[in-house]
Amino acid sequence: MSKIIRIGTRDSELALYQANAVKQQLEHLGHKAVIVPIKSTGDIVLDKPLYELGITGIFTRTLDIAMLNGDIDIAVHSLKDVPTVLPKGIVQAAVMKRGNVRDTLVFKGTEEFLGAKNAVLATSSLRRKAQWLNRYPTHTIEDIRGNVATRLQKLEETKHWNGAIFAAAGLGRLNVRPENSDNLEWMVPAPGQGAIMTVALEEDEETRAILAEINHEETQICVQIEREFLNRLEGGCTAPIGALCYIKDEEVNFEGVLLSPNGTKKISVQRVKPLGQHSDMAQWCADYVIEKGGKRLMDNIKQSTKPINVYSTKSFTEDQRLLFNEKVNSDSSDFVKISLNRIAPRLLKNEIENVIITSKNAVEALLTNFSPIELQFKNIYCVGRRTKRMVEKRIGKVKHSENNAKKLAEYLVEFMDGTEATYFCSDLRLDDLPNILNENNINVKEIEAYQTKLDSVKISDSVEGVMFYSPSTIKSFKQENTVKDNMIAFCIGDSTAKEAKLYFKDVRVAKVPTVESVIELVNEYYI
Repeated sequence: MSKIIRIGTRDSELALYQANAVKQQLEHLGHKAVIVPIKSTGDIVLDKPLYELGITGIFTRTLDIAMLNGDIDIAVHSLKDVPTVLPKGIVQAAVMKRGNVRDTLVFKGTEEFLGAKNAVLATSSLRRKAQWLNRYPTHTIEDIRGNVATRLQKLEETKHWNGAIFAAAGLGRLNVRPENSDNLEWMVPAPGQGAIMTVALEEDEETRAILAEINHEETQICVQIEREFLNRLEGGCTAPIGALCYIKDEEVNFEGVLLSPNGTKKISVQRVKPLGQHSDMAQWCADYVIEKGGKRLMDNIKQSTKPINVYSTKSFTEDQRLLFNEKVNSDSSDFVKISLNRIAPRLLKNEIENVIITSKNAVEALLTNFSPIELQFKNIYCVGRRTKRMVEKRIGKVKHSENNAKKLAEYLVEFMDGTEATYFCSDLRLDDLPNILNENNINVKEIEAYQTKLDSVKISDSVEGVMFYSPSTIKSFKQENTVKDNMIAFCIGDSTAKEAKLYFKDVRVAKVPTVESVIELVNEYYI
């Protein structure tokens, strides 16, 4: 034919390779074609990971516009970059035979770092990050952007990186795969990874007929299932979703995965169907993931794109997180880490008449060092309902408890038998209890049962309220953060509120000293 097909492509080295692969196949069949390079938004914006840009089809939008404007006849893409729903008027015209589908780890030196607690990997893919952290939860992931050559150079120059993750197909097509590299067979690739897709205008029947000649049917079947699975989960660049489909011995094999962005949650599915009976495979697998908790996980991911307005200085359980109303977008982490101490057996050699326990951490420390039968305590006094329940369930009867240490101290001054008490405490503790007892001639023997380590993180500027559970969480918060004038402190109890009032103008106290009650306090504010 006389028509010259204008092939639109990004101007990166890999994109040009893929466009030329299409051009060569077309020319092999007797058609004329030329390459038209076009720079895309995804190539221009390099200071943020893709999932933070909030744009679907970041590498395809510019080419779509060029095609709709009549500047090009077709566009060539890495299929994994193409949104599952194409713009109106544009259709998939051909899928080339697939290359290597796997992700590849390029590493420095040896792979010994894989067994280390601390290692740093580079990737801008949320899917790769989530799967890596699911397998290696103590490792750190840092962002890396740019074309393949740029990323390889950054890996070499960044001394503290142990490795970076690439698409095997990209390294292979450019013939730049380093010797120190391994395919990650355990990592589920992105839907469509390794495949090249060509799109055309729906109304351009002549061009579409030509492209049908270079379409690879087996690859088309597989990537269609992967992309339908992705679409049914409503995923895009902001969701860690992997999918791989292949045909072997007249059977269609599928594996899919959905993860939380930090890799702590993972839902997997596998399915095998005879070729020709696979039409419902994507729907069945997506429904399976949704029923196994995928809907909640996707809702969480969507919610995470909203600004965080409440931060908790204690990590939530899943049940606790679900208690917030829809106006609250919360995040949490443990601002205080506990390390249990070894308690010398000689300290508990004889029966102790009066024992004071003010936290569940002290109970854990005692039971880590001794069996319950070794804990010969005559009178046990404690702070908090939960601590009391734990003591009575695992050690013995509690003679008296109060909601805070000061009230317990006042009770002991009035009613405790004897003039000595043993206090199992932390290295960081309030002075109220021992001071009150000492002032009233009660000798307090302090045994450091555990250590409290402050482990603050910097919170977002969007945070309006912070949830605190002890004076230590406030001290930890202050290490990394500045209290804004309009910031609210939601506190679990009076002792915590007393510390908060040193820094916060607006301090609110829960009705009862539980995490759930603090959540209720937050919900009341955001009605």
